[in-house]
Amino acid sequence: MSEEESNEKFTEVSSTVLRCIAVDDESLALDLLEDNIAKIPFLKLEARCRNAFEAMEYLQKSPVDLIFLDIQMPGLTGVQFLEGLTQKPMVIFVTAYQQYAIEGFNLDVVDYVLKPISFERFLKATNKALDFYKSKKSTGLQANETTKLEYIFIHADYSLMKIMLDDILYIEGLKDYIKIHLKTQKFPVVCRMTMKSIEEKLPSSDFLRIHKSFIVSLKKVESIRNQKIKIGENHIPLSENYAEHFYQTIGYQKQ
Repeated sequence: MSEEESNEKFTEVSSTVLRCIAVDDESLALDLLEDNIAKIPFLKLEARCRNAFEAMEYLQKSPVDLIFLDIQMPGLTGVQFLEGLTQKPMVIFVTAYQQYAIEGFNLDVVDYVLKPISFERFLKATNKALDFYKSKKSTGLQANETTKLEYIFIHADYSLMKIMLDDILYIEGLKDYIKIHLKTQKFPVVCRMTMKSIEEKLPSSDFLRIHKSFIVSLKKVESIRNQKIKIGENHIPLSENYAEHFYQTIGYQKQ
């Protein structure tokens, strides 16, 4: 596929440019990464590194937004390299070894791409990185800015999943896991995450903790009766510990 043909895949050219490095001990793999990166308008390759030590040296001088990282490399593996970073950019693992997938996603990598890589799969991974980058930027906006957060990313099913905030009905906590109940699908999205962590991701103007095990979308609340909040066919308990704050938030003064 030529560069002109690949660029036709983009219906919208983003003004965002992600600075990236490629880390692999195989020259042919680096050549392929460089060629694919050159076809994507929102990527800029800053350096090619033949091992993790070269990458560490480069990052000490010049921070980047994204790393394309091999896993099996001499001296220091990609996993060991990533675990040792204090300031972690986004990472896409590019590897021939499928058995590291779970370990990779425990390290919050954006994607896990198996060699040999098609350009279509590479493009999908980089679009994930771009969406994740924009999401992080959105969560850092000041309260007086007009741009409103529309989605978040969470790790589920060994991938980063985009969750549209308007789709969320409520969130249920189950020990170290949460269930995100959505209006657009029958079954909830389950991911390993604490209620505190998901609560910090959500805009407090739209979502509220009403119980140690439940967060609701205020827009989806239909009625409250007998300390139960009705959302669709679901009746969610309103805990005494959260009730006062809930009623204050919705502007209701109990008689």
